[in-house]
Amino acid sequence: MPPMLLFEQALNGFQFGVMLFLMAAGLTLVFGVMGLINLAHGSLYMIGAFFAAYVAGLTGSFILALGASLAAAAAAGAIIEVTVLRRLYDRDHLDQVLATFALILILSEGTRWVFGSFPLYLDLPDYLDGVAVLPGGLEYPIYRLVIIAIGLIMAGGLFLLIARTRLGIQIRAGENDREMIAALGVDITRLYTIVFAIGAALAGLAGALVGSIQSVQVGMGEPVLILAFVVIVIGGIGSIKGAMIGAILVGMTDTLGRFLLPIAMSSVMDASQAASVGSALASMSIYILMAVVLAIRPTGLYGNR
Repeated sequence: MPPMLLFEQALNGFQFGVMLFLMAAGLTLVFGVMGLINLAHGSLYMIGAFFAAYVAGLTGSFILALGASLAAAAAAGAIIEVTVLRRLYDRDHLDQVLATFALILILSEGTRWVFGSFPLYLDLPDYLDGVAVLPGGLEYPIYRLVIIAIGLIMAGGLFLLIARTRLGIQIRAGENDREMIAALGVDITRLYTIVFAIGAALAGLAGALVGSIQSVQVGMGEPVLILAFVVIVIGGIGSIKGAMIGAILVGMTDTLGRFLLPIAMSSVMDASQAASVGSALASMSIYILMAVVLAIRPTGLYGNR
């Protein structure tokens, strides 16, 4: 097997992991701070992708499209939190699941009503539609490198926000004892809205970035949401560091599994069967990884005991 081909697949896995981090970071913030199971997080990913594709089609600007995805997803998240989710914080998790599942249906049909049933496509500008030559002579798409860079920048900014700012102190305090910080004068209602908007904006950005790799369509967020839940379970609920490590592990496991397992299976069966079986085993591998991590550390890699 050519080493450069393996390195390319590893980069693809890292890029996939960075995208998953943008999804999982918002999800783990919301669940860790607010104790809310938000099944509609994937719909915010979809909203970001649709608004990015729509604005790019109107203006031809990729930068404006990314800005629109952040703004639209954050605004949608804030509206959802104020109008619906605020009434669910003290309710049972089953009520939260039912309400956010209803939001999936509402947002999916609303998106179809606004943007239509046909997929949209987000075209890359010329300066991103090419390849870069990496050390060793590997030619790798510039846009995938940009996704990695944006994801790492957002991760660094989120770490600084949580660790170095007053808002971050309030978020961490709210995760540990929301009643106490409310008693100390922090507007917990406003804090929850800000946290949810931040998480929604990250999901929307992830959707916009992926919208240039695949088509933008209704329901595109649900498969990614499942992987994001796997990420936060592996990394530990409420941990941004855990979300980052878990996302990279899931991204690398999924991508390298889809590449290596069919090759391994081809030694014992024909090519078509090897591809089918290898793909199925790769899909299972991330859940096997989750089971192994939970068997060793039931709270995840960086979750609170």
